[in-house]
Formats: sequence, C-alpha cells, structure tokens
Amino acid sequence: MEIRVLKYFIEIAREQNITSAANRLHLSQPALSKQIQDLEDELGVKLLNRGKKKTTLTEDGMYLFKRALEIVSLTDKTISSFKSTNEEIVGEINIACGETPNMNLIIDVIKLTQEKHKDIKFNLYSGNYEDASEKLNNGICEFGLFINYNNLNKYNYIKLPVNETWGFLINKNNPLAKKEYLTHSDLLDQKLIVSRQALINNELNSIITSDLENNVIGTYNLIFNASLMVKKNLGIVLSLDNLIKDEDLIFKRFEPLHTSPLFFVYKKYQVFSKASEFFLNNLLDYLKRFNSLG
Repeated sequence: MEIRVLKYFIEIAREQNITSAANRLHLSQPALSKQIQDLEDELGVKLLNRGKKKTTLTEDGMYLFKRALEIVSLTDKTISSFKSTNEEIVGEINIACGETPNMNLIIDVIKLTQEKHKDIKFNLYSGNYEDASEKLNNGICEFGLFINYNNLNKYNYIKLPVNETWGFLINKNNPLAKKEYLTHSDLLDQKLIVSRQALINNELNSIITSDLENNVIGTYNLIFNASLMVKKNLGIVLSLDNLIKDEDLIFKRFEPLHTSPLFFVYKKYQVFSKASEFFLNNLLDYLKRFNSLG
C-alpha cells in the first residue's frame, strides 16, 4: 500500500467522482481507476460504490478513508520534522482543544513560537475529550487541551494556572436574566441543554442533580449550535463562561460556584519533533513567568 495511492483514494472520496479526482491529480481517468482497483485487490475489499454520476464509499471505504487521512498526516509530519536545521526550525504542530476561553493562554505561546520560528505551523482541532484523546492516541495530534478530566493516567500533563467557571447561557428575555446568579431552585422549571461529555462522565452532577435529569432536553459537544437553541428559547445551556459573545444571550454563573481545572497533555514517552519540543519548552517558560506574576 503506497502513500501516493492513499492520497489518490482520499481525493476520490472528497470529490465523489473519479473523473473529477483524476483532473485534480493530473492523471487520466483509466490510470486512476486502475490504481484504485489494484488497491481493492490488495486489501481484498470493495472500497467504492461506482455510480454513473457519483462515487461513494463503502463501509470498508469509509474506514480506509479515516485511516488514510491519519497515515498521510503522520507521513507529512515526519517528513517536515527532518527539514529543521540548527538555525531554523520548521514543521507542523497539531493541538486537539476543548472549547475554553483560556485557550488564549496557548495562543500566546503559539504567537511567541512563531515570532521565533516563522515556519512552524499550527493546526488546531476543536472537540470534546473523546475527540481530542482519539487524535492524541492515533498520533494525529501531539498535544491536547482537556477540561476537568480525571482519567489522565496514560498522559503526561501540565495543570494550567487557570480555572473555568460553569453557569448557564440564557436568552436575554428569560426572567432569569435579571438575577445575579442561578441556584438549583432556579433550574427546576427550566429546560436544560448540557455538555454530552459532562453528562456521560457525571462531571457536573453537583449541578445537574438527579431531580433535574428529566429537565434535560438535549446535549451538545460544541457550544455554538447549542447557543442557537437558546436564542430560539428552547432552553438554557450549561456552559463555561466567556465562550459565546452575543447581545441576545447572557451568561449567569451557578452558585455554589463550580469551577474546572484545565490540563495541557501529551502522550507518555512521546518522541517530539524539533518544532514540538521547541513549542513545549516555550510553554513551560511562559508558565513560569505567568506564575511568577501571581
């Protein structure tokens, strides 16, 4: 199985048409079809449903597409890591991030890194813990930013000197908007939309207590679409502060105060490229200065 052929396969999957993919790859359609047929023969499975107007992936094709993206990404990262010299460091750094306003801390370090080595590029992947850990475990990302997660045994991690505050995102016309903060009693007659990860892992059961479970009408993994539900008065969203800035929405913290720590993580025994090692050292230096300022 050649990397070149995997790139061909990825292009077909994206274009959903062999002829269009061949044009983009500057290949003849018969030559591209032959390459994919040889790949199917090698794997012993059918990868494509070949229609007259559209080419779609089979179940095996979808699996290979996902793995091919990972393989090509790892290959590109490996090649780029060898392009660094003693004077100039180049390469790509991939970070899987939970949604947090304190991502600004990491952005500061990204800026410092690129000011020193302009050819270091950063790829950010937003998602919940499951998304981030999958990318870390598969080698797609070197680093992850996790919110309030206890199962960190398989990772090295740095506890960042910031905490996230939990509360509810509500419509400005909701009577609760007049309150300074919300308590358990305020939630009893409200429809609730909560973080899927937090609900599954019981991370916020001190807020969403057993008597509120029937009030939960939906879950989310990224906050933006959930905020649209609030704008339509479908419910109120359990959220971190400072994630959504919208004149129609208001954040109210929950009392008693509930905060979550933030962790910057990477795999144990991780072998870093020069770019990733430089970035990590920059982060550690930044945190020392941050902590010294109190």
